[in-house]
Amino acid sequence: NIGDSRAVLATTSDDGNLVPIQLTVDFKPNLPQEAERITQCKGRVFCLHDEPGVHRVWLPDEESPGLAMSRAFGDYCIKDYGLISVPEVTQRHITSRDQFVVLATDGVWDVISNEEAIRIVSSTPDKAKAAKHLVESAARAWKKKRKGIAMDDISAICLFFHSTPLSIT
Repeated sequence: NIGDSRAVLATTSDDGNLVPIQLTVDFKPNLPQEAERITQCKGRVFCLHDEPGVHRVWLPDEESPGLAMSRAFGDYCIKDYGLISVPEVTQRHITSRDQFVVLATDGVWDVISNEEAIRIVSSTPDKAKAAKHLVESAARAWKKKRKGIAMDDISAICLFFHSTPLSIT
């Protein structure tokens, strides 16, 4: 993974409940090891007054670009100041308990928890519409959070591991 998109696995626990397992790290500038690298490279990490809690990467002497992730492809203007494009690579063996994985941008995860996402996706009767339902839920949450003024980019993909046989009529 690189950046602040996230992968969340929905798996069945011992008690039969569906639980989320976050498979990736959100590489944001407030993570201690990320902030340390950025500041060692003369970049700056701080929040704007109107967005407390949203740490961003800034150039040493300018109020730009204000990138809210610590790893990314592109954004060449701050590559010399601690932004890197080195992904974290992990591997997981999928078991029969694993039901689906949700891959989504921070536009989803900034307003919907891992638990909520799993609930939304699993409660959608038509699997083909699960990602759309999740995106629509995130859009509603953004409108409520920002009172309709602004919204982050919202993208999602849902990958189901078990197929239900289609009935032929």
